[in-house]
Formats: sequence, structure tokens, C-alpha cells
Amino acid sequence: MSNKILTDIEYEELYRDHVSFVDKEGKRVWIHPKKPKGRFYKYRTWVSWFLLAVFFSMPFIYVDGHPFMMFNVFERTFIIFGQVFFPQDFIIFGLTMLAFFVFVILFTVIYGRIWCGWVCPQTVFMEMVFRKIEYWIEGDRNQQLKLEKQPWNKEKILKKVAKHGIFMLIALLIGHTFMAYLIGLKETIKIVTQPPTEHWAGFLGVVGFSGLFYFVFSYIREQACILICPYGRLQGVLVDNDTMTVAYDYKRGEPRGKLKKGKQNGAQGDCVDCTLCVQVCPTGIDIRNGTQMECVGCTACIDACDAVMEKVGKPKGLIRYASIRSIEEGVPFHLTKRAWAYSAVLLVLLGIIGALVFGRSTTETIVLRTPGQLAQLHEDGTVSNLFNASIVNKSFDTLRVQLEVVEPRGRVELVGEKSTTMVLKPAEKREMVFFVYLDKNSIKGRKTSLKFKVRDADSGETLETVKASFFSNY
Repeated sequence: MSNKILTDIEYEELYRDHVSFVDKEGKRVWIHPKKPKGRFYKYRTWVSWFLLAVFFSMPFIYVDGHPFMMFNVFERTFIIFGQVFFPQDFIIFGLTMLAFFVFVILFTVIYGRIWCGWVCPQTVFMEMVFRKIEYWIEGDRNQQLKLEKQPWNKEKILKKVAKHGIFMLIALLIGHTFMAYLIGLKETIKIVTQPPTEHWAGFLGVVGFSGLFYFVFSYIREQACILICPYGRLQGVLVDNDTMTVAYDYKRGEPRGKLKKGKQNGAQGDCVDCTLCVQVCPTGIDIRNGTQMECVGCTACIDACDAVMEKVGKPKGLIRYASIRSIEEGVPFHLTKRAWAYSAVLLVLLGIIGALVFGRSTTETIVLRTPGQLAQLHEDGTVSNLFNASIVNKSFDTLRVQLEVVEPRGRVELVGEKSTTMVLKPAEKREMVFFVYLDKNSIKGRKTSLKFKVRDADSGETLETVKASFFSNY
């Protein structure tokens, strides 16, 4: 490659080969986007307030004394909408995550990065919380740029200290809330109200999470979307000409040109080259260059361009939600075969997950015949096999359960226990060894299928049905 110094125009033409926050010398360019305003920004603000309210209020909601939502990875206990899930429910968790990824892929294929622009936590916190505080303290884009250039005088120090002080307080709030989702609100309150020496792990966790959030929203900022988040990288694979994205109508806008007062626009296109779409972009790209990896679909450029089009008396929508095909050919938006295929897969996954969740039993029992043990014939005409079983209580209630053989009818006798009733505490797993006695006449062949029922000893309700095999040479 030639060692000649690139001109600004030549450098801009290489937008596909460099990221927006790095200059020609390889130094970071701090992005100070202009404060957006418009209908999409208003809608996004409403959505963000709702999501923030849900995020901060959810840990305070309890059902029957238990959190409504908790993801305790340390104790491998997950509570979702008041329903408790343990490691034994991993298949449900795995299918749910798979369905989530299919859902995200489906939305990307159809609507591009609408997730990133509207509901991603990084965007919601950055644009609707931290950025608003920055505008409130340091002013809009021009005031921020001016503040960055001026020396460290009293004004600059006060504004920077105030901004970062508030950033730290909000990061602490997010860190504590995040910890409440992991260990519960009650345990988080103990960490806050009691000395750190009594909860070193929890205290360090809160400090670590809070520091991470402060670092991300005060320093990493848009780089989290451009460099760290893998979803942005996937966009290039998933988006096609039929994907609805935030797009610039180049057929209408080009060739662009400045609009001079009292004269008709010399250029043929509607774009007046005001660059406001670039100034409001939180990742610093020029949407007029086409779909780019850095675009998070925040719609700020749509609002900025619509305001300009309204002022110059031209139709809105020069930048809008559209697909490449709809811009090039005027074809209305429609679902492609790939989108329908993703939708079908998603519906199947949701159906399986629904069946597993709604058909989920209070207990999970595994019964296996003890290997190496032979069948025994008894004087009363019965034959016995030795079995091992494990029963898990997947509820918050203490259960009294009984294990019965119902097909064929038989008798269960626990080894070392006088009663066949077992008491299971919440989330407790019990191992047991027991004999199954069957009448010799009910045994059909060398292998007989058994059906067990796990019953609630108090109500008589059948909690679960389990199958096993009985072996006999008699």
C-alpha cells in the first residue's frame, strides 16, 4: 500500500475498512452525538422508561414469600414468573435459550437490529440514562466539544466531577439491582446493611458489577456495540436485501448538494448534505454510506433527517425503515422464505417449551434397577428386585411422597425404613434403595415393564409417573 498521506475525502471513502471512533493515526475519537429529538426518539423514550421500570422493580416483587424473578447461578436455582427451576430442568433452559436465539435471528432477518435500537440494555442505559445526564450537565454536542477543548478550569472540573459522580451512583444502583437478580433482594439488603466482613463474596460482587457498569457506560460506551457485542458481527450474515433496516434512500437523495438560500438546489437529489444524520449518530457513522456493522438501528438519523426535510419543504422519509430491495425496486416489504422458515422453527420450539413448562411435575424421579442383583423368589410366591431411586422436590413446599407400583400391582419396601412415606424439603434431593415385590403369576417373561406413581401422601394426588424394568428367571 502506498505511504502517501490520505486526504480527508479519500479517508472517508475507506469507511468500510475502519471504525468510526478511530482516526487516521489510530487514536480513539470520542463521539459526542447531537441530542436527538423527534417522534421515534419520543417512542424509544417511552419504551425505555417502561423497560427501566420493569428492571428496577422486579426484584421487589415477591410471590408467596419468594422472588418473582431470580437467576441464582451460584446455587443453580432460577425463579421465573414465580416458578422455580433447578438443574434438573436444564432441558427447558436450553430450549428457551435456543428459542431466544432463533427469535433474535428471526427479528434480525426481518427487521434488522431493532433489538439493539429499542430494547437492548446497553442502548437503553447509554442513550436514555447516561447520555441524558451528559446532555443535562455538559450541554449538547457543540457545548461538549467546546468543553473538551478548554483547559481544566473550575467550570470543566465541576462539570466532569458532577457527571462522573452521578454516573457512579447510577452504576451502584444498577450493580445492586443486578446482584438482587442473582441472590435475591433480601440477601442484597444484608450486603448493604451489614459489615463487608460478613459478606465478602457478595460485597466484592456488588463492587465488581458496579465498577464494570461504570466502566462500560463512562469509557467503553459505543465500543460495546461495535467491538464487544457478537450480535453486531452476526448482522452481516443475517441481513439481506429484504431485511427492514434504517436505510438511506440514495435513489432519491443522490447526488446530494448544499441548499442555498433563494436558489433551487443545484443537485438533483433531496439530500442537502447537512450532515445532521452523522452528528446525531451514537456510533459516529454516516448512514448515507449504506448498511454498516456499527449501525444499531436507533432511528436518531431518521428523526434528524425528517426535521430537515420538513424545513426545506421536501417529503419525509429520505432516511427511513426500509429494505434495500424496496429502495432499489420499489417492491413492498414482505416476509421471505427464510423468514417463514425461522418462524416455523420458533413456533415449534415455543410449543415444546410450553409443553415442558405446563406439563412439568412438582417432583422429578429416576428409578433404576440395581445392577448385579439377582431376582429372589420368596415363600409367599412373590419375586423381588432391588432398585435405586432419586427424587427431587422442585417446589418451595415440603412434600410427603409415596412411591407405588401400579402396573402390574406390587409392593414397595424401602431398605432400612419402616414407612414408605418420604419427607422432601424444598429443593431437596433424596436417594433411596428399595425392593419391589411382584406376584410370580404377574411376571410375563424375563423382562417385565413396571409403572410407578409418585403420590402426595397427604392429598393422594399423583405427582409423577415413572417407568422401569423388572427382571426375573422364575
